[in-house]
Amino acid sequence: MDLQGKVAIVTGASRGVGAATAVALAEAGAKVACAARSTDAAPQKTPGTIDRTLERIRAVGGEGIAVPTNLADEAEVVDMVRRTAEHFGRLDVLVNNAAITFVGDLDIPLKRYDLIMNVDLRAPLIAMREAVPHMKRTGGGAIVNVSSAAALYPHAGLMAYGIAKVGLERLTVDAAKQLQRDRIAVNCFRIDMPVASEGFVANAPGLDRSDWEPSEVAAEGILWVLRQPPAFSGRRLSMYRLRESAGIMKSRAARPYVGRPPENLHDGLADESENPFTEPY
Repeated sequence: MDLQGKVAIVTGASRGVGAATAVALAEAGAKVACAARSTDAAPQKTPGTIDRTLERIRAVGGEGIAVPTNLADEAEVVDMVRRTAEHFGRLDVLVNNAAITFVGDLDIPLKRYDLIMNVDLRAPLIAMREAVPHMKRTGGGAIVNVSSAAALYPHAGLMAYGIAKVGLERLTVDAAKQLQRDRIAVNCFRIDMPVASEGFVANAPGLDRSDWEPSEVAAEGILWVLRQPPAFSGRRLSMYRLRESAGIMKSRAARPYVGRPPENLHDGLADESENPFTEPY
């Protein structure tokens, strides 16, 4: 897809990969709706707001709007799509990037489990259902769902987050099958190498971050996926493997990442490990 003149929604656009993707889309000529809860008027504890992202978009000569959205609220997700389409007159791209997590496994409070599922899995489904009619009217579109290595490997402390992400990957391939005749590509971009988004940094303050990539590296990969033709759909793409196969996302880290992320859902007993994640607030 040629992104020039297209209209995109990016969720979780207040910081990290979402903010970097919104700015990269603007640089490519797209008009961008930046959606998240965090605004200058009502900031969250983790740094970043959609208003700051909108400033970055305007600084590169782009056009966008801030759409304050609580993705745990179905009505607000519906309104996010409606407001974007009404403002710009069309909708071509949806990047379901927003996600939350709480540390916990079988002992996680069910209220927190349900909130993770609502934001990380249910909201993308609702956003896709609302976006598809607009994309059909313009003759096609592109959707990217952002996943994580936690979808495939049972990292200690990230059970609910991992369940939501593997569900998002399954949602991707199902939706791609259903929308192929409408020329709407649906793909998954799995971040399976360390990326220094503000949320990840806050949740893992004790880890060595010298091999973590800036969020702009992941954003480059997401835009590569969006630019592919409609037949390129239903893919569950590893950031690590895509760097190798497509020759993109050149490292900007202080030292090269040497891990080998999983390619398939883990089978059998995983190694016992300490939980490196904390809740900073």
